[in-house]
Amino acid sequence: MSTPKIFESEYRFCLILWDNEPVSSRRLSELCSEKLGWSKTTTYTVIKRLSERGVLKNEKTIVTSLISKEEAQISEIDELIEKKFEGSLPAFVAAFAKRKKLSDKEIEEIRKIIEDR
Repeated sequence: MSTPKIFESEYRFCLILWDNEPVSSRRLSELCSEKLGWSKTTTYTVIKRLSERGVLKNEKTIVTSLISKEEAQISEIDELIEKKFEGSLPAFVAAFAKRKKLSDKEIEEIRKIIEDR
């Protein structure tokens, strides 16, 4: 099963959810008001939309995620690689490495991640 698409504003909402779950929809609305400037109606609309898409569940006013932060990030990277790099992971890594100077520590961390696969 593929991970449902989470758009940018929804992702910011999910960051709040992931940091506070399980959380009541009322408290989530308060947090979204504080951190995103959203109205209660906007928050409840996003809860409903993400619930319908299988990103979260809202049972008895308690909201929990069905998709982890890592799953959302991986899905976004997969989409980026597919759209912008014609599905080539090496092309993506090459572009990333050219854009940002990697420290020796970062290179070693990346090497370890690859070797542990």
